[in-house]
Order: sequence, then C-alpha cells, then structure tokens
Amino acid sequence: MLIVQLSRWSTEMGLDRAMKEIFAESFNAGDGSTDNDSVRTVLHFGETVGTLVKHNVLDWEMLSDLFWIGGMWRQVEARAKYERKLSGEAHLYEHFEALGTRS
Repeated sequence: MLIVQLSRWSTEMGLDRAMKEIFAESFNAGDGSTDNDSVRTVLHFGETVGTLVKHNVLDWEMLSDLFWIGGMWRQVEARAKYERKLSGEAHLYEHFEALGTRS
C-alpha cells in the first residue's frame, strides 16, 4: 500500500516533470548554485524515501525497481552539497545520498 501511496505522491508533487528537467541535455548537474523547483522536488522526494528506507518502512529493492535513485542523486548532488555548505548542516540530504550512492 505504501508503494501505491508513494507513486501517487510522486505524481502529485510533479516528480515526472522534475525528472524531465534534471535529465535534459541543457541541465548542468555540476552547478551547485542551480536552485529551481525541479531540483528541490527531487531533493525532497529523495530525502523522504531515503528516510523511509533507513527506518525499514520502505523496502530498498522495491524502491529501486520503481525509481532510478542513483541517477536522480547524481543530477542533484552538487546542489545538495552546496546547500549543506551554505547551511552548515552536514546531515542535510544524507538519507538521499546514502541511497543514491548505494551499489
């Protein structure tokens, strides 16, 4: 049931549109200063599902069958690290990063 709700939430939040933008040829994934709605949407989604996986509420294997978490993380990684530096909060987006760098 949680997967169905997660899929619904991702649609409601516009994750499909955000993914289209962050995977476009014109998107510069290395520019951490890029701040737009699509990047924020992906960061919010990724951190939420990362937290759910960390606390064993959501199964990683099933999640990774539905979403390309590693690819998503690579596209917004520079922004996440930029926000960490700006905020001084080293743990910002750590759950998303843990999923995104999982082998």
